[in-house]
Amino acid sequence: MFYKIILPFCGLLSAFVLTPCAVAGQQASEYPTDTKTIAQGKELFNNTCSACHTLADDGIGPRLGGVTAALSKTALVAFVQDPSKVISSGDKRAVNLHKKYKQLMPGFNFLKSAEIISILAYIDVESRAAGIKPLVVNEVTEATAPPVRLIAPVAKPDLRIELEDFIQLPATSEKPPLTRIATMRPFPAHDGTLFVSDQRGIIYRIKDRQYTTFLDLREKVASFINVTGLGTGLGSFAFHPEYLSNGLIYITHTETFKGQKADYEYADSIRVKLQWVLSEWKMNDVHSPTFEGTRRELLRINVPGDVHGVQDIGFEPGISKGEANYGKLFMGTGDGGATIGKHPELAHNLRSFLGTIIRIDPLGNNSPNGQYGIPADNPFVKNPYPGIRKEIWAYGFRNPHRLAWDKVNGKSVMFEAEVGESNFEEINIIQKGKDYGWNVREGAFGILHSDLKNVYKIKPSEEGNFQAPFAAYDHVDGNAISGGYVYHGNIKALKNKYVFGDIVNGRLFYLNINKEMSDHTIHEMIVMQNGKSSDLREISGSKRVDLRILYNDFTGDMFVMTKSDGKIRKIKTAYAVRQQ
Repeated sequence: MFYKIILPFCGLLSAFVLTPCAVAGQQASEYPTDTKTIAQGKELFNNTCSACHTLADDGIGPRLGGVTAALSKTALVAFVQDPSKVISSGDKRAVNLHKKYKQLMPGFNFLKSAEIISILAYIDVESRAAGIKPLVVNEVTEATAPPVRLIAPVAKPDLRIELEDFIQLPATSEKPPLTRIATMRPFPAHDGTLFVSDQRGIIYRIKDRQYTTFLDLREKVASFINVTGLGTGLGSFAFHPEYLSNGLIYITHTETFKGQKADYEYADSIRVKLQWVLSEWKMNDVHSPTFEGTRRELLRINVPGDVHGVQDIGFEPGISKGEANYGKLFMGTGDGGATIGKHPELAHNLRSFLGTIIRIDPLGNNSPNGQYGIPADNPFVKNPYPGIRKEIWAYGFRNPHRLAWDKVNGKSVMFEAEVGESNFEEINIIQKGKDYGWNVREGAFGILHSDLKNVYKIKPSEEGNFQAPFAAYDHVDGNAISGGYVYHGNIKALKNKYVFGDIVNGRLFYLNINKEMSDHTIHEMIVMQNGKSSDLREISGSKRVDLRILYNDFTGDMFVMTKSDGKIRKIKTAYAVRQQ
C-alpha cells in the first residue's frame, strides 16, 4: 500500500499549482513580455525557485509550468506574498492543496509585486513556448487525504531553554535571508575565538563578541559562486587537528562549470550544473587575524543540480594520534539533485561520490589524482570491482546535512543528520561500509525512483541490508533537519543530549544519548527569551528561520544561529518544564 506524502514547501509557489479553472481558456498573456522583465524573472526564478522547482518536471516541489494559466495574476501574487492568508480565507483550491500536502511555504513578502510578476512572466512565456499545461491537482477529501503522520510524533516539550543574544553578523544581501551563516568552529588554541562562515563566501573571526573578516573566498577564487541553490557557496570548513603546527584549514565551495576537469565525472549527456571543490588552505601565521597563505585543491566533483551538494566536513574531535580516525577528514555529499533530476543511477552507487560520506587522509597522496590519501582501513579499499570509489566510508544519503561525534560508553559514535525528501527527517548512526538506503529508502519505508512523493511499507522479502534511522520525525513536525551535537557543557539539564532542530520552522529537539543507545524518542524544547515563551520564528522575525546548531566542544557552549536575521544566540540555561 502506498501512502501519500507531505511536500517540503521550500520554494516559490510550491503550494499553488492548481487545476486550470480560474482563467481557463485565456489566450492572450496578462504578463509583460519585454526582454528586460523576462530576464529579471528568469534570474529571480533561478535564485529563488529553482532549488525546488522546474517548469516541466516535479522536483522537491511540484512543477510550475502552466501555473499562470490556472489562476489570475492578482491571485498568484497575493498567494506568493502570504499563502496562509489565502488559505485562511477559505479559498477552495488553496485549502485543498493545504489538506493534501499538510505544509505551507513561508510568504515571499520581501519580494516586490513587480518582482513576483516578473517571475510569473518568465514562467508564463516559457510555459507557452513549450506548451506546458498546468499541473492538475484533484480535490482532496477525507478519503483521499494522506495519513496525518506515518511515524510517532515528537514528544511533548519537557525542557525549556533560555537564549541570549551573542552576536549580530553583518548582512551580506539586501534581501532575505540577510545572511547565510552556516558553520561555526572554535579556534584550536582554545582561547575562546570562534570562526563562522557565511555561504556567500566569508569566514568571520569572532573574538570577545566582535567580528572581523578572516577570509573572503570571493577575492581568492575567480569562479566562486553562491547561487543558485540553498546550499551553494561556501559549504563547510574544518581546522586540521594539528593546525597550530601545520596551519591547515579545509574548505568546500562551489564553482561555475566551465569545462574544468573533475575527479568525479559522469556521462556528458547529463548536464553539469556546478562543481564542488575541496581545498586545503595553508596559513603563513596560525595566529594571524586574517588569512595569508596558499591554497591547494584536493578534490573536484561534478554535480547535476544545485541542491544536495557537499554539506559538512570535519575531523573527529577529542582523539589522539594513533587512533584510527585521527587526521582523517570526513566529507558528506548529497545526491546532487540526481534523483529528482531523473538520474537516480548517479547516487546509491559505489562508483559515485554522490550520496556518500567519504573518509580521506588530506596529507596522503595515494588517491587517483595524488592530492590526498585513501586510508588502508576504509571499507571498500579491497573491493575488486573496477571504478569503486575507495574513499567511501558509508553511502545511501540524500542530503547529509551535519556530521558529529561523541564518545558513548567508551566508543566513538558518529551522528549524521539526513534531510529527507517528502516524509521524514533522520538521525543516523554512521557505521563503516553501511548502506543508508537513499534512493530506494526514505526513513524505514520504501520509495520508488518513479514516484518520490510516496513511500510504502517494506515487505520482509524487500528488507535488504539497509541501515534504518536511529531516530526520525515526520514532515508533520517539520520540513528539514538541522543537525546538532551531543552536549557536554555546564548546563545539567542538557548533558548527554543530542540537540538539533528543524531548519525551516526553527523547532528545537533533543535525543537522550544513554550508554546503551537505546532511547530513540525525539523530544521538543520550549524556547525562552527574556523570560518569556517564544519560538525562533517570532524571535528571528521570519517564517523561514534557517536554523543551525553550533557547539564549542572546548568550552561546552552551545549556540543557535538564524540566517534570516544574521544572529547567533547562546543557550544560557535549560530546565524542566515542571519546574515552572
